[in-house]
Amino acid sequence: MSKPVMKAHALKKKEAIAGYLFTLPAILGLLIWTIGPMIASLVISLTDWQIISGANWVGFDNYKTIFTDDLFFKKSLLVTVYFALGSVVFTMLASIIVALFMNYEVKGQALFRTVFYLPTIVPAVASSMLWVWLFNPDFGLLNAVLKAVGLPSLMWIYDETTVIPSLILMSMWGCGSAALIILAGLQDVPKHLLEAVEIDGGNSWHKFRFVTVPMITPVIFFNLVMGLIGSLQAFTQAYVMTGGGPNNGTLFYVFLIYREAFQQNHFGYASALSWILFALIAVLTAVVFKSSKGWVHYGGGK
Repeated sequence: MSKPVMKAHALKKKEAIAGYLFTLPAILGLLIWTIGPMIASLVISLTDWQIISGANWVGFDNYKTIFTDDLFFKKSLLVTVYFALGSVVFTMLASIIVALFMNYEVKGQALFRTVFYLPTIVPAVASSMLWVWLFNPDFGLLNAVLKAVGLPSLMWIYDETTVIPSLILMSMWGCGSAALIILAGLQDVPKHLLEAVEIDGGNSWHKFRFVTVPMITPVIFFNLVMGLIGSLQAFTQAYVMTGGGPNNGTLFYVFLIYREAFQQNHFGYASALSWILFALIAVLTAVVFKSSKGWVHYGGGK
């Protein structure tokens, strides 16, 4: 082997070693703080562990109990899916509407965009406390508005039948982040395609339906996936605003995990619940990805 080839080989080896050293902290962080705890929680889910006592191996008994005897599991699953579907759909619609308004060239456009985005940076606990006041049936602002227009007052989060719709309404308030992403997609829509629709005699609806929507489906898909994953892990609203009530009407799945782990000290049972949630999110995400082949259109043509 000639000297130039040997030098090139040695240089590539040094570069490879340097690359591994630079990525080592990220790899170690993934192994220690993500993969390691996941494996540990899987093992714990097969035990009856209550912290104050030793862990007793029970195999799949926790999972069997969850699916056959735990009524709270079924209730929390229904509540969480109800909230997830409602919040994803209505927040997506609100995001598209807000993005369309933010896309108009008007005076003070930057200010309007900032105002719409501000709710997303408000801490979750602070926004929850704000909405507790808004939802108050006696002196809350929402009921004051209803009375002003001659409509009956509602109990909002204090009634089992209206608590989830109320939280869906609250989730729409934080649509600014998704709207900003959709706005970026709207600004990437080719102007010549919109002009072609006008030349063919189309109106604003035709431009939106046949040009704008297909062109922004990639960002809609991204927001759909992220919104679904986030809404299935809803917790703060139940913890701060309702405590899981009324009548377990906001017993979100993650709140059930929290209650089993940190209130009743059933860490093995809570770990089993967590792995079921992981499987549920993975399956639903896979379904969304599978369906995207039929409605998401990329710039490359597929």
